[in-house]
Parts: sequence; C-alpha cells; structure tokens
Amino acid sequence: MTGSSTAAPSVRNLGPARDYFGYGPNPPHPHWPNEARIAINFNLNFEAGGERSLLEGDNQSEDMLTDIGFPAYVGVRSPIVETVFEYGPRVGVWRLLRIFKKYGIRISILGVVRALEKCPEAVAAFLADDHEIVSHGYRWIDYHQMGEYEEREHVRLAVESMKAMTGSAPVGWFNGRPSANTRKLLVEAGCFLYDRDALNDELPYWVDVEGQQHLVVPYSLETNDNRFDSNTGFGSADDFARYMIDTFDLMYEEGAESPKLMSIGLHDRLIGRPGKAVGLIKFLDHVMKHDRVWFCTGRDVAEHWHRHHKP
Repeated sequence: MTGSSTAAPSVRNLGPARDYFGYGPNPPHPHWPNEARIAINFNLNFEAGGERSLLEGDNQSEDMLTDIGFPAYVGVRSPIVETVFEYGPRVGVWRLLRIFKKYGIRISILGVVRALEKCPEAVAAFLADDHEIVSHGYRWIDYHQMGEYEEREHVRLAVESMKAMTGSAPVGWFNGRPSANTRKLLVEAGCFLYDRDALNDELPYWVDVEGQQHLVVPYSLETNDNRFDSNTGFGSADDFARYMIDTFDLMYEEGAESPKLMSIGLHDRLIGRPGKAVGLIKFLDHVMKHDRVWFCTGRDVAEHWHRHHKP
C-alpha cells in the first residue's frame, strides 16, 4: 500500500464520540414555567484578574477579548491590557447590575474564581441581587493542553474558594476553553448539576460521562457581545440590539410550537461600556413588550430539566 496514513494518537484519551444529530427535527417540548415561548438566560462573564498575567505566574499578558486588539506580550507586563480588564470590575459590572435590577432580571454570573477573589464587593452585590454565580474556571486560561492532574486541582480550588466566598459550592461550570477531561472532572467533583461548555444546541441535553448522566446547558459565542472585540462583528450598540432582537423574534415565533433557550453572553469590560450598554437596553425594551418570556439563570434551567426531562 502506498501513501501515508494519519492514525489517531494512542497516548491520549480522546473522550466520547461526537453526536451530530441531537434531538433532530423533533426536539422535546421543554414546557418552560408558565408555558413560556422562550427562555432567556443572560450570562455575565466576570474575568478580570483571572486572565493571563505575569502577576499570576504566566509568561505573557492576555490577548483575548481586550477590545483593543493588543497582542500578547511575552515576558513583560502590559499596563494597557491590564487596565482594559480592570474596567470591568471598576465600572462596567456596576452599570450592568443597575440595568438588570431596573428590569428585575436575575442572571448567571460566569465568575472566574481568581477574579471573584479579588473583588469581594462584586461577589456581595451578586449575592444581594440573587444572581447565580457559576464557576468560570479557576483561571481564565486555555485548558486544552493542561494535564489532568493539574486541571483536577483547579476544579478543587475553584469549588473550595466558591464555598468560602458564597457559602455553597457552585452547581454550574463554564470553562470556555475546556479540555477533553473537564467534564469527567466535574462529574467526579460531585457538586455540579450542569456545565455550559457546549455551543451545539438550543435546549439542554444529557450526556453519559463514564456511566453517569450529566446535564449540558448550551452556551453561545454567537449571541454574545464578544463580537464587539476589535470591532470585528458588532461596531455599534445598534448592531448588537438588532442581532439580538432578530434572534429573539424568530425564536419567539417558533416558540408557539417548539420553545427553546436563548443564551446570551456578556462581558463587563465590553457591554459594560456606555456606548455598548445602550444596545442591551434597547434589546430589553423590545423583549419586555412580549408575554410568555421566561428570564432564567442557568441553574433555573438545569433544575427545570432535572425535574421534568430526566435522562
């Protein structure tokens, strides 16, 4: 036989097979509370202080979602990049908390644990407003190539620190850049109702993790303010509002027969800027004109699915 072949690597656990079909053309009716036509879950990423930084022992600064397009600087601190992240806990998060309080909406805080540790005032505000605090990993870093032992330790540190800060262990998890081991480690930890590390559906679904049933509540990097980054997707508040409104309108129409979950990702250093926050307000004003809309946290969705759609 001629030519070359590319055999799958044998030294690494590749994890479960992929599922290309899911619910297919006949998804289950979720029967959201009050028979809502759509469930909307806002997820506010809180990450400043957990990103790559020389102060955290990394060898470079961060270059993801800084909104200014600066590269990663190896071996030196980048004051400008650091201050972009700092805008979130200093200013942006408080603006967004005021907006959601005005509309009476509870949200999911995707809190990087090292970031939460550095801003206890924000943690207290999240708890006071009854928002859900989801573990967004111990650090805001890429876990794809981290070893299983080290990642297990990060899960443990995240859970223990969240217990100390909030009084209870997190029930939701979102790495954003998970490894093939992440989900197994969450099931092993034993405290999680669900994770968000999937972009492949508009309804929750169960997966088998080494013989145990585990719930996935899909996230979205598409209905997400990350498209403001470097102005590559959204250039204005109107861009954000228009896209979110169009998404909502179609899902609301479809929800007469087949309700779904609209997951929206936000970042305090992005949508927390006044010129961008206006887009969020326009979207909320539009949604508030409709009935049968369920504003929910990830935990709300997971508990509903555990009760009504068992594996």
